[in-house]
Parts: sequence; structure tokens; C-alpha cells
Amino acid sequence: MKKETLFAINTIYRQPIPVHGLIFGSGEKSLAIVGSLRGNEVQQLYICSQIVKLLSRYEADGLIAPGKQIMVIPCVNAFSMNVGKRFWAADNTDINRMFPGYSKGETTQRIAASLFEHLKGHVFGIQLSSFYIPGNFVPHVRILDTGFHDLDLCDFFGLPYVMVSKPMPVDTGTLNYNWQVFDTKAFSIYSKETKNVHIDSAIQAIEATFQFMQSQGIIRSASPTEEGSYYPFHPVRFKEEDLVNVLSQRGGIFLHRSQVGDEVKTGALLAETLDPYGGNVIERMVAPCDGRIFFNHNSNLIGGHEVSCRIIPDNRASIA
Repeated sequence: MKKETLFAINTIYRQPIPVHGLIFGSGEKSLAIVGSLRGNEVQQLYICSQIVKLLSRYEADGLIAPGKQIMVIPCVNAFSMNVGKRFWAADNTDINRMFPGYSKGETTQRIAASLFEHLKGHVFGIQLSSFYIPGNFVPHVRILDTGFHDLDLCDFFGLPYVMVSKPMPVDTGTLNYNWQVFDTKAFSIYSKETKNVHIDSAIQAIEATFQFMQSQGIIRSASPTEEGSYYPFHPVRFKEEDLVNVLSQRGGIFLHRSQVGDEVKTGALLAETLDPYGGNVIERMVAPCDGRIFFNHNSNLIGGHEVSCRIIPDNRASIA
């Protein structure tokens, strides 16, 4: 492993904050893995740390394929992580809305530009992502339908779900979108948690990443009996627009009555909202369709007209 300082971020009141890349193997820029771009992405940082730990073993054992290079960037936004802020602490802007960046712009635009210079040119890119709405997910691969995407490659991660999203204008500033525009086959992996470490779903994300690397010939199996054994898994594919959002109507104390991954029938109780002063139930949210819970609001407080959960409906259109 080679540790490189890719660039440093100058701040007013602190010493320059370095952004490190950990490089394994040599040759073709085969894969870049990016962890926390936001200051609350603790799960993503943890997953990257474990990927680095395993890749160090693979490299020591000669299991990184000749002529292949892997770069892991565990954390870009250490400043915000240190002070407990989700976005850039100085001005509350989101680095993952600033790509491909502007070297003469605002701080987060300059960070995005410096980072993207090191990320361009990789054959594959994996971002360990979090959602703009706080909550818990069923682990899945998300890919943007840019016209440059390769949906079939998502199957090699072996995760149970693949979500295809049509880019909105706000998505054009994300890393995933710009990676694709600049000829990198890009994927986002969503784990269950964001600000807390969830071991089981972290292991899923790590195994998915290594399975993808092996399927693409970037690494070799640690077990000779598994060499060449990775074939495309057939996950559930669906469009983000097919998700059914269940909105709260009242604000208050929010209590789950179902969990992400649960299969639900129409009319099943999903959650309840309690009056924060009286303690009585003021709203019961029920499933509007048959399906599986894909996303849950994870705070015990909720406002009116917030997404309490998202359901993958059983009657969605299939994606070839």
C-alpha cells in the first residue's frame, strides 16, 4: 500500500487538512473507491477502513491482479466530521453537489475540482453514499440513468436490489453523474446506516465491493476453489420513480412499527406518530400497496408531510 496526500484543504482557523489516497497495485487505474464526502458518513468511513485492511492483505498475498491499480479515499470531509456537521462546516455547502468542481470557485467547488482530478480516468468508480433524506435503507446499488451507464454490471455486486434513477438537475453536480460523463463506469453503494456503524450491512457492502473487483479481474480470489466462480447475480431491479412514498400528515414523536426489508401488505401498520405533549396516537401510517419497505425515516421526531418510508411495490414494471 502506498499512502499519498492528494491535496490539502486550507482553512481559516485550522492547519491545512490533507486528503489522502491509499493506492494498491500498479498500472491501469482500474478502480477508485470514495468514502465520506459528508461529515456524518461514519458508516461509509468504517466500510472504507475495512476495505483498506482487506486490500492490504490481498496485496501482501499477491492477489491484486498484475497491471491493476486500486485507489481508496476513505474521507474527504474530515473538517466537518471532526466538528459533527453533515456539510462543509464553514458555509454548510455540500461537496457532492459541486462536481466536476471549479478550481477558482468557493471552497467546496475547489475541493470537488481537486478531488475529481485524481478520480478521472479510472475504469470503475464506487462511491459509498448517503441519501439526502436521513434514514435507513435496504442495502443496494444505485446507478444514474445518464445514457453512459451499464446496468448489467450492477449484477456483479451481488446485492439484492439495484435502483435506477433518472437524474434530476441537482444530480448533475454529484460525483456519480460526473464520473459517468467523464467515461468512468460509476456506481453508488448504499448501506443501511449513515451516522452510525451497522456491522451487518457494512459487511454486505464490503463483500459486494470485493465480489465486483474479482468479477472484473482486478483482484484474484483468496481461495483457489473460488477462482472464477463469480457470475452475475440477478437482483431486483427497479426505477426510483416506481417507489411509493408514504408521507406523514402530522408532526410529533415517530415510532416505527415495521423495519426496512419487511414485506408488507396493503393496510399494514408502518408507523405511528404520537402527540409530543399528550402521548396519544395522532396518526397511523399504513401501507398503500403490497411490497417491501425500502427506506425508513430514522429519527424519532417527524414533521408534517415528510417521507416516513418508501416501498418497492409488487406491481412495478420490470427492468430488463
